Amino acid sequence: MSIFKIDDENEIYYEYLPPKDGGCTCVFVNALTGDVSAWNGSIGENLIKNFDGYLAYNFRGQAKSKFEPSLNLSAELIVKDLVNLINFLELKNIVLVGLSVGGLYAAMSLFDGVQAKGLVLINTLRKPSERLNWINNAMANAVKFGGTQLIIDMTLPVIASPKFLSKMRENALKYENYLGLDDYNGVSKLMHGGYTTNWNFDWSKLDLPVLIMTGHHDKVFRIEEDINDLIKKIQNVRRIDISECGHLIPLEDPELFSYHLNGFIGSIKKQ
Repeated sequence: MSIFKIDDENEIYYEYLPPKDGGCTCVFVNALTGDVSAWNGSIGENLIKNFDGYLAYNFRGQAKSKFEPSLNLSAELIVKDLVNLINFLELKNIVLVGLSVGGLYAAMSLFDGVQAKGLVLINTLRKPSERLNWINNAMANAVKFGGTQLIIDMTLPVIASPKFLSKMRENALKYENYLGLDDYNGVSKLMHGGYTTNWNFDWSKLDLPVLIMTGHHDKVFRIEEDINDLIKKIQNVRRIDISECGHLIPLEDPELFSYHLNGFIGSIKKQ
């Protein structure tokens, strides 16, 4: 548990466990409402067992990471922070792993100086559309009325598996948990930044091994026609569609996620 200090008002919380000799370091890039806790349990433990390491961190605006209130927490700022943190830690043999929009940020970092051995995109691929804009705008508005918990309660039934939904049900849909966030709150700023993010990324420029992971129960962001079209643009790509999960694969089934992640890393080490 460490802090990367940018200046007096800005710092990034991170957790870093280095690999053994010859191992890879997975750099986990959160979704907008994410947290290091998605990665530092069994997923991180399974990496360590295979002599690999990991870096998990929270964006400015997420838990334990400070930010200057006047800042626009845009995609460009998040990517810059990712690049600077990797350079600060002098990481080698990197495998970038991004959940949802975190996958886009990870891919963008490759064209901002990050050298990586592989890239894992978890329910990331999507095309710009009025539908996507609507969803992102609605979530940015909803967080002002009920915070992160309202977004979770609104979206889980259409992005998560029934099994995960049952697991989360006990603590969900409680009105007292809906705490509105003002425009200066970190999550609110991140959601606004997500709404304004440009999804016109040229996936054809990727020149490293890419693993695409999609969850069958993601009824919001998993547009099969769009995913298939975008995958065709990527040179060295493999896709795994997980029938037991939805959008939040690492949270819904961390052991299954680890199995596929470690398999991908193993294939990179053999190259």
